[in-house]
Amino acid sequence: MAHAGLTRGGFYTYFESKSDLYAEVLQCFFTDPNWKNRWEGVEVDMGGADAGAQIVRAYLSRQHFEDVGNSCPMVALPSDVARGDKTAKVAFEQIFRAMTAVLEQSLASNRVDGHVRAQAIAALCVGGMVVARALEDRALADELRESAMAVALKLGGWRVKLQAAS
Repeated sequence: MAHAGLTRGGFYTYFESKSDLYAEVLQCFFTDPNWKNRWEGVEVDMGGADAGAQIVRAYLSRQHFEDVGNSCPMVALPSDVARGDKTAKVAFEQIFRAMTAVLEQSLASNRVDGHVRAQAIAALCVGGMVVARALEDRALADELRESAMAVALKLGGWRVKLQAAS
């Protein structure tokens, strides 16, 4: 707000409610054409055959974990959205559905249960990051992210390629 020259009160006058603000944040994050560069050193080729695996690795990356200020709003806002009104919930749902659709299209095989797998992978990504950030023990948080990543990659039929510093 300071960079935009706005006070808090001035900023909030642009939104009718907190839910409207959440909805805007959720939609802007995923419609920003530079989102793939959101976390330094993390690149995702959405046209790649393994785009789903790239998304999982990026989402559960150390870079995303550490860059709380540029975090995915699905990680930063779920409790607020859950307490919010329909506007925020619909925006959150749209973004979750979009993430699920991208993951489903990228699954290693066209399985009958592809949609279910994609939803589980998306939930592992979002939930894994939420829980990892809530932990005080950094080693445990890293272990949790790696575990969520391994399971998500396996569910997608993608190669599990974990690195200690990811």
